[in-house]
Amino acid sequence: MAFIVFEGGDGSGKSTQIKRLGSRLVRRGHPYVFTREPGGTPLGEQLRKLLKTRTDISPLGELLLFTAARQQLVKQIINPAIHSGKNVVSDRFTASTIAYQGYGRGLDITNIIALNKLATGDIEPDLTILLDISPEIALTRITERKRDAFDNSELSFHKRVHQGFLKQAQTNKSKWLVLDATSPANQLSMEIWNKVKTLL
Repeated sequence: MAFIVFEGGDGSGKSTQIKRLGSRLVRRGHPYVFTREPGGTPLGEQLRKLLKTRTDISPLGELLLFTAARQQLVKQIINPAIHSGKNVVSDRFTASTIAYQGYGRGLDITNIIALNKLATGDIEPDLTILLDISPEIALTRITERKRDAFDNSELSFHKRVHQGFLKQAQTNKSKWLVLDATSPANQLSMEIWNKVKTLL
């Protein structure tokens, strides 16, 4: 049983790789629960809509809303799944808050870590997969879809977020898998599976 999180900027290909990993887990008889942040619960999905569409939310307000969504997700989805022996695959978790609201918005990272611990009960992923891609390339990948409030932030914001992910990965290399998101999708999915199967 494993708690696996995918991280990276929008346009990094998380959705594609999450689907591929999910298919492999099912084919090999490993039950799993998929969820996403913000979202995954009725309250979380409502907060997701607010956070993705409104541009008048303060950085601290953003942090508190993300934290509220996360606490609900841990209580309603993640903890019950783990306690029942199922794997959990999540599109984003606490590292995104540190990257976006900490490095991106400039909020105090110590406070963010404390809030994350309060919201999660100190649950940590067994593996965080970072699909690393430069913001310049990532933003060109999402030009064809409807952009949200975060997508429309200035390039300098996305660069700070990108560095925030890399710095987190460097501090705990044993629990992070950093992959070049510009690599072929098939190659990425095999690298991810080779790492994940060692946890199962």
